[in-house]
Amino acid sequence: MIDFVRTAVFGNAVSAVLVLIVLFSALAGAGRGATGSARQLIRFAADTAMTVLAIAIAWKAAAALSPMLADWLASRGIRVPAGEISAPRQLYYTAVTSLRDFPLMRGALLFFLVYLVVRSLLGSVSFLFGGGLFGFRRDSGARNGPGLASLSSLTGAVLGAVTGVGRAILFAAALFVYTALFPQTAASDYIKESRIYQMGAERIVSPLAGDWLQSRLPVFTESVKGEMSRILQRRYEVEDATVPGNIAQAAAKITANEDTDEEKARALYEWVGTRVRYDWTKYSLYVDRRVWKEQTPEDTFRTREGVCIDYSRLYAVMARSVGLDVRVVTGLGADGTGGYGPHAWNEVKLSGQGWIPLDTTWVSSGGNWFNPPNFAATHIPDNQI
Repeated sequence: MIDFVRTAVFGNAVSAVLVLIVLFSALAGAGRGATGSARQLIRFAADTAMTVLAIAIAWKAAAALSPMLADWLASRGIRVPAGEISAPRQLYYTAVTSLRDFPLMRGALLFFLVYLVVRSLLGSVSFLFGGGLFGFRRDSGARNGPGLASLSSLTGAVLGAVTGVGRAILFAAALFVYTALFPQTAASDYIKESRIYQMGAERIVSPLAGDWLQSRLPVFTESVKGEMSRILQRRYEVEDATVPGNIAQAAAKITANEDTDEEKARALYEWVGTRVRYDWTKYSLYVDRRVWKEQTPEDTFRTREGVCIDYSRLYAVMARSVGLDVRVVTGLGADGTGGYGPHAWNEVKLSGQGWIPLDTTWVSSGGNWFNPPNFAATHIPDNQI
């Protein structure tokens, strides 16, 4: 038994933290005595109940308010204005149009706001009407002799340990959520090695949550990743809404002899892919020192250098200037050695074909990267990662 406890606790930091939560709560309870620990236990239970109630109310309210907010924003007819706009206005249009178009972002914001309001109201009600509930008289054990004082401390330690167990369960529940969200990480593997965590997760957290967390949260996480990618795309759409005159003139000249949208899209793909050089200095600066040099499509057009996101943004600006519907896509691209790395490319909407992918960055490496049949084998969008 001793060997089991030693291995379970000291062999894993997660187990040690769970045990220390209970131990420190018990020691604090012994110091507070019976009445102080009882007050603390009741407060902990009430606080937990109010938090759960606030989450439930916020969840339902966000689901009901989200479509109403989307309809209201749509009715405002908000559009990114033509011409150059300041950075604060770029941020405003990115945020407002994202709230209008992206349900997860909208729901998360509403949930957070409603939760704060409900939790504050419940806390105020508890403060106003909880005086009698929490208004225990001070412990008189020390005044009535050492025997009663010892009994009060012992009772306080037991009540403190009960409070500690509740806190440990909440901590284990948070770890359970993390492992459900990120099951393939090294941290999740380490958490699952904790025997004490395993017992709490299997006997308490999992039965209470059912299979909802493990079945729904990973799907929700993937949806969040996809929406974050689209929000990033929206940022580029807003920032690059204004097409500089020299870029628009170049795009018009490149596509002057092309009749269909596909011909225009391909002509711009070939031009960007062959005229822009890959900026290996910028790449190395980011990979080695995590220093990112932001540049606009106009910078890329002027210097004829950039990395994948710069190729993609320049293509998008040129394509929009000739009337094409285009977007920037971020995700992972094959690195040629069997692995994948961060990458960006484009999708353009063609009549009768829908959205088709293309990669101007890879033109110089050879091959056809304008809607080839094997594109999906080498490019993984964020919403599929």
